[in-house]
Amino acid sequence: MSNWQQPDKRKETHIDSCSVYSLKKWQLMLMTPANSRANYPDHSSIADNAIGIGLRSTHHQQILQQLPKVGWLEVHSENFFIENSAQRQVLDQLAEHYPLSFHGIGLSLGSTDPLNQSHLQQMKALIDCYKPALISEHLSWSSNNSRYFNDLLPVPYTQESLDIFCDRLNQVQDFLGRPLLIENPTAYLSFSDSSMHEWEFLNEIQRRCQCGLLLDLNNIYVNSINLGLNAQEYLRQIDVEAVREIHLAGFTRRQLDNAEILIDTHGSKVSKPVWQLFRDFRQSCNAPALVEWDTDIPALEELLSQAEMASQHQEAVASKEQKF
Repeated sequence: MSNWQQPDKRKETHIDSCSVYSLKKWQLMLMTPANSRANYPDHSSIADNAIGIGLRSTHHQQILQQLPKVGWLEVHSENFFIENSAQRQVLDQLAEHYPLSFHGIGLSLGSTDPLNQSHLQQMKALIDCYKPALISEHLSWSSNNSRYFNDLLPVPYTQESLDIFCDRLNQVQDFLGRPLLIENPTAYLSFSDSSMHEWEFLNEIQRRCQCGLLLDLNNIYVNSINLGLNAQEYLRQIDVEAVREIHLAGFTRRQLDNAEILIDTHGSKVSKPVWQLFRDFRQSCNAPALVEWDTDIPALEELLSQAEMASQHQEAVASKEQKF
C-alpha cells in the first residue's frame, strides 16, 4: 500500500495489535465474494433496542468460544490501553463479532486538575484502533492536585462546576474527534450549594457540548432511595433524545446508623424497581441497553439470563403486556 511505513527500528518484526486487527478485517473483506460483502458486519453503530453485556475478564474465553447472541459488548477503556497485551488480543477477536462501546472511568472530567494528556493519548489510540460505536465517561471527579482516588466522586450542581465540566469535556471531544456520552452518577450525599437538579445539569451539559447521555437506571433508583429524589420525575425531565445508552445493574443494601442505604455495587441481579424504570423509560427511548455486573461476578450464563430478561421486558412494553 502507498501509505505503508517502515517497521519501527526498535523491533523489526513488531506489529501492534491495532495493525493486526485492521489487517484481519481487510483480509476477510478481500476473501469475501463481492456479491456477499453486503453481509459483512458493520460494527460502527449499535442497533436500537439492542441488549448488551459488560465484558469482564472472567468471561473472555467462554465468550470467544461460544460467541453468545448479545447485541453488543461494553468494555472499560483503561483495561485495554496496553498494546499487544492479552486483553488486546481478546478484544481484537471480539471486535470482529460484536459492536463495541468504550466506557471510561479515568478522565476525571469534574476535576479542576489539568487534563491527563497521557491518559488522553492512550484513549485516542484505543479509539482510533477499534472505532467503537459509543464512548462514555462519568459525571464525576476522581483527582485533585494530581492525586487519584479510587472512586467516582460527585460534583455540586452549580454554575461554576457546570462551566468547568463543559470546558473539559469540550477539550476531550475536540482531542478525540468523537462525541462522548456522559453517565449520571450515584451519590451518597447532596451539596447545599447545588442550584439545579441533576437532570437539569446533564441536559445543560448536553446542550453546551453536543454530547450524548448514558442513563444508568440503577443509579437513578439508588439516588431516589438514598437522597429522596423522584425517579419518575427524573425520567420525565431528562432529554430523551440525547440518551444514547442505558445501563441496568444491581445494588447492595447496607445498614448505616439504624437506617438502610443502597450501595451501587453492580454485584447482583437487576432489581424489580429498576426493571420497572426500564419498562417505563422504554416507552419513550429505544437506546441500546446494557446489563452491568462488576463485583461478585457470576457465571456467564447468569449474566446472559439477565440480558434475556431485559429483552423480555422491552418486548412486553412493545406488546403492552406488562406481566412481570
